Amino acid sequence: MAVDYSLYLVTGRELLPPGKDFYETLDQALQGGVTVVQIREKTTDTGEFLEICQKSKSICDRYNVPLFVNDRVDIALAVGATGVHLGQTDMPISVARKLLPPNTIVGASCNNVGEVRKALTDGADYIGIGAVWATNTKALDKPLVGVRNVGAMLELLDGTSVQAVAIGGIKAHNLLRTMYGSVSRTGHPLNGVAVVSEIMASENPKDAAARLSNTLQTFRSGSAIPLALSFGTNVSTVDKITEQVASLMKHMKEVNPLVHQITNNVAIAQSANITISIGASPIMATTAAEMSDLARVCDGLLVNIGTLTHDAYAGMLEAGMMDISNIVRSLLKAEFWSGRSMNTNRKPIVFDPVGVGATEFRKRTVNELLNTWQTTVIKGNAGELAALSGSTEVESRGVDSVGAGFKDPVTFVRDLARRERKTDYVSDGKSVAILNNGHQYLGQITASGCITGSCVAAYCALASRIERSERREESKLVDGDVFVGAISGILVLNIAAEIAATRGNVEGPGTFFPALLDELARLTPEKVVQRVNIHLA
Repeated sequence: MAVDYSLYLVTGRELLPPGKDFYETLDQALQGGVTVVQIREKTTDTGEFLEICQKSKSICDRYNVPLFVNDRVDIALAVGATGVHLGQTDMPISVARKLLPPNTIVGASCNNVGEVRKALTDGADYIGIGAVWATNTKALDKPLVGVRNVGAMLELLDGTSVQAVAIGGIKAHNLLRTMYGSVSRTGHPLNGVAVVSEIMASENPKDAAARLSNTLQTFRSGSAIPLALSFGTNVSTVDKITEQVASLMKHMKEVNPLVHQITNNVAIAQSANITISIGASPIMATTAAEMSDLARVCDGLLVNIGTLTHDAYAGMLEAGMMDISNIVRSLLKAEFWSGRSMNTNRKPIVFDPVGVGATEFRKRTVNELLNTWQTTVIKGNAGELAALSGSTEVESRGVDSVGAGFKDPVTFVRDLARRERKTDYVSDGKSVAILNNGHQYLGQITASGCITGSCVAAYCALASRIERSERREESKLVDGDVFVGAISGILVLNIAAEIAATRGNVEGPGTFFPALLDELARLTPEKVVQRVNIHLA
């Protein structure tokens, strides 16, 4: 039987709602779109386990869905299961192969690259990578993998036929993040996800399974954009980009996108004023309880971590008194809930990891955030992006970069995009746009990087809204619009800065910012087209 690993249900009868029948739940889950079932019974005696598997296989056979048995090779043999799944402390794969009929599928649980290598050597047909997210379904005896660490394991599967599913804490709200984030540098994706409580604990398992199945189909069709950038953009020429930037500018004041901004305390007023000047509307809310409602009405989100507060949390971390996940969630409740809510509503998130390389706490905080929700655009300076990628080419000093810069910035941003000021580089993982507009005064005012993030968020929100609306044909925008949105936000700010700096009443940074607001408000697509200085690499 050819196996579709897309939606892999691992059963857990202990999770059933009161009064809910196990076999009814299984049948409904299969109706909803489950493609593989694994029966997992860790405390049941052999006779009962055998009966459960026999009845479950009969139900799965009606839907032509393969049945796997967890751990128990003897039970798998007795019921004629399609496969067996083995943990690291279960029977070795080589021994199981000797006992099982030919073509029986054998899967292995893996938590790190060493275990993946061993599974490949031992001859596993598929691997289950996890736990990717925190889970209450089972006690964890190994560290969380985290979405951003799955790619390194998937890379080992290149050139093999071995399939891979992620498992552990996967829910409807983090499924897209799991799929987008779990990709290797070579582009090797997951083949599916394994879920437990999202279906087993549901009062309506058919709807729960259907919701997950539909999300997976959306991801694979590419229509989940603009949650994450498309690697298949057909933006191929500077003229095409310029045309689309001008098109977005024409729509900005008409559409007036609402942009939620959780930003640096020193930049709140500047960011709000810049957002208004370009034709969008800002909302600067930071209360976690509001995030779900705001995600439904806002068109995009900017998260800027410039001012992390609550020094006591950092002190407790240093003293080893709290787990990093608890600290970050306590410290950044709004950021966590805002990002998750925007992902649920499939709206773009611009993330600015300000000063991420300055302290270990910031690095760990950013890692926790990026493992929690899928960002659409990461905006940062050379030092911040180097810290994010683990590169040592550029160092950070506070929020500034130190050193000459990357030897090959084009390759760097392209590679970083595949994973996640005079010259700006923007990449979607395929194309790299090199933007050369701007003025030195931008580097001499407080929060210039923060207001750049506001402009990028506004234009990505606009591109996203147009993408979802009936304006698409009229605007002649194409797949990859969020890529163009990021370029647009930078170009609009930098070209307005060039014009503002030449005004007769501008004598330096102090008089520059008010002039910048004026020029942003009066900037036209025609002026941008005349001044644009961009090329593709």
